[in-house]
Amino acid sequence: MTGPVIIALTIVISLFGGIVSALLGVGGGLIFVPLFHYVLKLDMHHAVGTSLAIIIPTAFVGAWKHELYGFIDWRVLLSAVLFAVIGGFIGAQMSVGMDTVLLKKIFAVFLVIVAIRMWL
Repeated sequence: MTGPVIIALTIVISLFGGIVSALLGVGGGLIFVPLFHYVLKLDMHHAVGTSLAIIIPTAFVGAWKHELYGFIDWRVLLSAVLFAVIGGFIGAQMSVGMDTVLLKKIFAVFLVIVAIRMWL
């Protein structure tokens, strides 16, 4: 793919991912990782890393908008932040040392489990 095509696809994926993540609170990774991998042809490590970097501003704007309506439970937020950061460090450490195929399979299993739980 050429540069302009990659930029155009990235814009479409990013708009879609931003809307879905703020609408459903999915964090964007459920959208960005598979689309970056299959549409933009990024390997899984690049798709995961790029998705994580995008989540920072996306989550900030989405959370800000939800807070305007009083939809943040601050007790849960303050209790969860430290441990989510620690979990993020551990998960990133595990991911970067993992085989790409295994990482893709773990992600797929996670998506299936989430889909089944949501459906039921």
